[in-house]
Amino acid sequence: MNQWTKVFATKSLAEASIVYGMLSENQIPVQQLNKQDSSYPVFGEIEIYVPFHLKETSLQLIQQTFSQ
Repeated sequence: MNQWTKVFATKSLAEASIVYGMLSENQIPVQQLNKQDSSYPVFGEIEIYVPFHLKETSLQLIQQTFSQ
């Protein structure tokens, strides 16, 4: 069974979509969990999860994406 681990969390749906798309393009299985309140989106975050064995690769890709 795959264990999933959180590699990214944000309050911005746009940032979450960028990370989700980038990981998907690199053939990394990814799941997005939106924990934001539907009435008050300032409460809660959107979390991105990947399989545990791909955590380091995912973190490196995320860092490269936002450091450009």
